Amino acid sequence: MSMSDSDTSSQGSEYKNFRQVSRDRLLYEMLRSAKVGDSKSTWKVLIMDKVTVKIMSCSCKMADITEEGVSLVEDIYRRRQPLPTMDAIYFIQPTKENVVMFLSDMSGRSPLYKKAFVFFSSPVPRELVNYIKRDASVLARISALREMNLEYFAIDSQGFITDNERALEDLFGDEESSRKGDECLNVMATRIATVFASLREFPFVHYRAAKSLDPNTMTTYRDLIPTKIAAGVWNCLMKYKANLPNFPQTETCELLILDRSIDQIAPIIHEWTYDAMCHDLLNMEGNKYVHEVPSKTGGPPEKKEVLLEDHDPVWLELRHAHIADASERLHEKMTSFVSKNKAAQIHNGSRGGELSTRDLQKMVQALPQYSEQIDKLSLHVDIAAKINNIIRELGLKELGQLEQDIVFGDAGTKEVINFLRTKPDVTRENKLRLLMIYAATHTDKFEGDKITKLMELARLPPEDMNAVYNMRLLEGSSDTKKSSTTFSLKFDVHKKKHGVRKDRSGEEGTWQLSRFYPMIEELIEKLSKGELPKNEYSCMNDPSASFHGTSHAPPLPTSHTHASPAHSMRSRRTATWAKPRNSDDGYSSDSILRHASSDFKKMGQRIFVFIVGGATRSELRVCHKLTTKLKREIVLGSSSLDDPPQFITKLKLLSADELSLDDLQI
Repeated sequence: MSMSDSDTSSQGSEYKNFRQVSRDRLLYEMLRSAKVGDSKSTWKVLIMDKVTVKIMSCSCKMADITEEGVSLVEDIYRRRQPLPTMDAIYFIQPTKENVVMFLSDMSGRSPLYKKAFVFFSSPVPRELVNYIKRDASVLARISALREMNLEYFAIDSQGFITDNERALEDLFGDEESSRKGDECLNVMATRIATVFASLREFPFVHYRAAKSLDPNTMTTYRDLIPTKIAAGVWNCLMKYKANLPNFPQTETCELLILDRSIDQIAPIIHEWTYDAMCHDLLNMEGNKYVHEVPSKTGGPPEKKEVLLEDHDPVWLELRHAHIADASERLHEKMTSFVSKNKAAQIHNGSRGGELSTRDLQKMVQALPQYSEQIDKLSLHVDIAAKINNIIRELGLKELGQLEQDIVFGDAGTKEVINFLRTKPDVTRENKLRLLMIYAATHTDKFEGDKITKLMELARLPPEDMNAVYNMRLLEGSSDTKKSSTTFSLKFDVHKKKHGVRKDRSGEEGTWQLSRFYPMIEELIEKLSKGELPKNEYSCMNDPSASFHGTSHAPPLPTSHTHASPAHSMRSRRTATWAKPRNSDDGYSSDSILRHASSDFKKMGQRIFVFIVGGATRSELRVCHKLTTKLKREIVLGSSSLDDPPQFITKLKLLSADELSLDDLQI
């Protein structure tokens, strides 16, 4: 029986991205390691709890698991059929309840399984190990007892969550509960640390520091969230450093810990990329989309569930593209398919004039021999058409323009009032989102009753008003309003115009509404160059001034980051999708394949960014974009990944009594 973590390291000759490392560890280090001695050819049972089953499903497909010799996957808390001739692999959290269930399975004269290979998702307390060792009958049946140190959910090739869905409520709520908050932070810190144990990375731990301008101002619990997480992660890392084989003894990467107060607007504003629009406007469950396909027998359309994930090359290419660009590219792909296909041209016959994407799609669907080739394309043509219809029906272009104008200081109270008066048909959710953006950029309006009057004009119900008022709970540290930092969402209350920033010449994007970008984009670039403001960001490893950008690997060369005036929110940037089609933007399929095969081999040190309180798809997009730009893999972590409707529901809960997420709908 061994009590260890694997010696596998990500620092081998072939560079693997974040999710690939996670997948390889689960499949090869855990499942394949159970193929020992005479059990090489036998099938095994895989037993997991509700957390580990989600960890596994984020990184591996059922076919991957089967290939490693698993014939049955079971829930540890369900009644299970005894299979005394088969070995079992347990992948479970190190909790007392799980250990009791495991001992119950394997003890006595008639154990459920022949042998047990036990893998814990995070460090196991010594008392639980002793508890297992006390049962001699079980001890003889244990073939392996190890800590996998993998308790995070790889939701993207460069993204993970710790699955703390209630983090916003527990940590930023009106009723501050330090007990619930500390429990939430402890789980989060432990799970973040397992990312570094898994990848064999030891980070410089940077975090947004709590600060007060005068010693008489009390620091609130909310101010200390990044500090507490940083301390928790650091404690776990110190244990790994001391006890884990092959764990680096010197720093190999960077970690930046932030919370949702760093950018209140990113979770609410309409993001115009294909991925974000799918999750914002279509009623998807996670990455699952219900697609209607024509019936092969001529009956009503059939419903088919599809997953919008990395295995779909069209999705991989278009997910970060502006919706207008994605629609254009899909039309081009359809046209190209027809032009290269003689049968499609014959089917087209003598029809003159330019064909619409829909015409092209119908034409190709009539050719059964090409159905496999065209299925993926048809799916995305349908999705893009549906999104474009919703944009037209809801008048989102005009709303989106106003949202971005407010953020950049080109519109204010007058324009919001005018919009609400002249657009009575705007949906309740969209009026709410507009007023939340206004509240985040006009914090001084909370002092009087201006916000209230605007909400009354919009005819928002009380629970929606709560969401607007609760924006104040995400304001960050007490001195932020007085601070003149580039990254602050607050403005000098004496200024009459909010969020003003001059346009930079030659920076207009090709596509409308591509002006917005999340605040983490500037922060990551500054971190990469060793230029994080020292008065706002501390480092657990070495808080001395010599650390920043000098005492470790020199910053990699990056393109110039534009300077910006104080009290501003966001500068205008060239949208990634605004570049010429053949540009190396990291998003075209050729580019993706090229970077996967060659650029990853010359990647610099990884950068991890963790946002407490929920991350957004726009922030995930920025991490992919900056990976290409900075030649460093940027991995985004958060307590959850929230689309605007989910985030708004959570925000309503911050001051709601005795309510659950299920009680509130947008």
